[in-house]
Amino acid sequence: MLGFQTMGSALLVLFDGEPLLSTDAWLNDSAYFGSWTHDYPITEVQKDVVRRCRYHWFSHGHPDHLNVLSLPELSGGEILLADHRGGRIYRDLKQMGLNVRIMKDKEWMVISPRIKIMTIANSNQDSCLLIDLNGRLIINVNDAPDLGWGRFIRSLARNYRRSYLLQLSGWGSADMANLFRPDGVRVEYGHRRHNPIGAHLQASAARFGASAAIPFSSFHRFQRTDSAWANALIPSLDDYHQGVRPGLPEVLPAFVSVDCQNDDLQTTAPVRAESALQAPERFGDSWSDQLEKSEETLLRDYFHRKEAIRRRFGFLTFRVGGRECTVDLRGSHRDVGIVFEVPRQSLMTAVRNQVFDDLLIGNFMKTTLYGISSLYPEFSPFVAKYADNGGAQTLDELSDYHRHYRRRDPVGHYLNWLECSADRLVRATLPEDSAAFSLVKSAYWWLRR
Repeated sequence: MLGFQTMGSALLVLFDGEPLLSTDAWLNDSAYFGSWTHDYPITEVQKDVVRRCRYHWFSHGHPDHLNVLSLPELSGGEILLADHRGGRIYRDLKQMGLNVRIMKDKEWMVISPRIKIMTIANSNQDSCLLIDLNGRLIINVNDAPDLGWGRFIRSLARNYRRSYLLQLSGWGSADMANLFRPDGVRVEYGHRRHNPIGAHLQASAARFGASAAIPFSSFHRFQRTDSAWANALIPSLDDYHQGVRPGLPEVLPAFVSVDCQNDDLQTTAPVRAESALQAPERFGDSWSDQLEKSEETLLRDYFHRKEAIRRRFGFLTFRVGGRECTVDLRGSHRDVGIVFEVPRQSLMTAVRNQVFDDLLIGNFMKTTLYGISSLYPEFSPFVAKYADNGGAQTLDELSDYHRHYRRRDPVGHYLNWLECSADRLVRATLPEDSAAFSLVKSAYWWLRR
């Protein structure tokens, strides 16, 4: 076969006579402290195909993409990474004894006579993979935001008659959603269920210059009893075709095998996993466990090192086992902060391993916002992306970090800054569940398309 196949959550396999490359191979059955599992499990036959691949590319460090427990099954191939600032993933995988290579940004790498690949990293510690497979272009942006690379991809896509966009889509279940206001009312995400996912995919494909879109990087469900509430945000396969309109890029089935010699497409029909919930204790978490004094010190040190957080927030409070541990940050901002209610085991694992994002995305930690309406853009990127993964803890390190990415694509970075500024203005002005917000969002997607 000369072509590609999608499977799992964000798993793409390229073939040139034999399995050649896999992407984001999450093969085991849990991620995010056991909170996530596969909605459509990977079969043993598919796992064997992945194991036989010569190369394994990983987009970023989230455990539904780079899953540490899955890595031993991939040790026979070469690991390929984008050129992330800080190089944390590269160092960690080398220490595990794996064969790892960093690809140069925006440079083609030939991996077979009929396949070449190119990767682009961004300041969010994410990356996309561009694939020329026998004259077809595959644009694998997984769940990475466009922080400036869209213009480059559009210019590239103009050279291809057939191109496929693989991108996360859905109702927000792949991000932190267990958020509350100070009055105890959940920040409601139910309105997202009315968003037509197919229309969003078509708009994204048109924006990138792709002729077709494939739902991707979003096929998980929640298996812990304390995160199962978020299963209401999990779409069915049919939901990915809501709102599809003629005359725009087609939306293909999520699980497909595409022959890139004759463009034939075969739909694979995975069996949806049975819904079986697990207690948090199954994954080492007990909500009654309390922090030790040494752990409170470690927690405070972890956040005090992040100078940008100290400038933006007055406090972070952690409710663990019925007791509170407060990280005091800035006295003049006492009304701005976050309260996290979280089990001790997963909290301290996240702090010791610098993977705080995993707690948020697991959606079992209750997060209450004071003086802010969202974790973006003032908290999550600075903690998880720039500091934990990029190594930028101080303000000087943060300036160098962003300067590094600006130099890679000054025009793309500036255009993205304008777009993000407009987005922040709209979100600060209009409630996310309002009709006005929906109208502005529709206009935004029309303009992007």
